[in-house]
Amino acid sequence: EVQLQASGGGLVQAGGSLRLSCAASGFTLDDFAIGWFRQAPGKEREGVSCGSRSDGTTWYADSVKGRFTVSSDNAKNMVYLEMNGLKPEDTAVYHCVANCLVIFTTIGIRYVYDDWGRGTLVTVSS
Repeated sequence: EVQLQASGGGLVQAGGSLRLSCAASGFTLDDFAIGWFRQAPGKEREGVSCGSRSDGTTWYADSVKGRFTVSSDNAKNMVYLEMNGLKPEDTAVYHCVANCLVIFTTIGIRYVYDDWGRGTLVTVSS
C-alpha cells in the first residue's frame, strides 16, 4: 500500500523558514516523480513543485520560485521542502504527492498526481 505523510509544519513569522518532510511507505520515493501541492483555506489546490525523473529537474510554481527548494535523502526514503522567505500567502496545508506532472496549457497550468497523503499545516503570521 502506497502511503505518503508530510510533516514539519507550524507557525512562523513572515520572512522565516521551515523545512517540511515527506515520508513514504510501500514504495521508494526515488522511483517516482515527487511533488508538493498546497491548499489554503477557501482556495483551490495549488501545485508547488514537481520533480522530473526524466531529466532530474524540479518545476516550481512562480509564487515560490527562488524561495522554496526540494531535496531528498534516498537512504531515508525522504523528500524535503525547504521554505525560506515565507509570506502570509504561503499559509496552507501542504501535501506531498507521487507521480506528479505539470501540464502547460493555453489557459494555464494543470498539476496532476496519482497519490497523496495527509498534509501538514503551515501558518505564516505577518
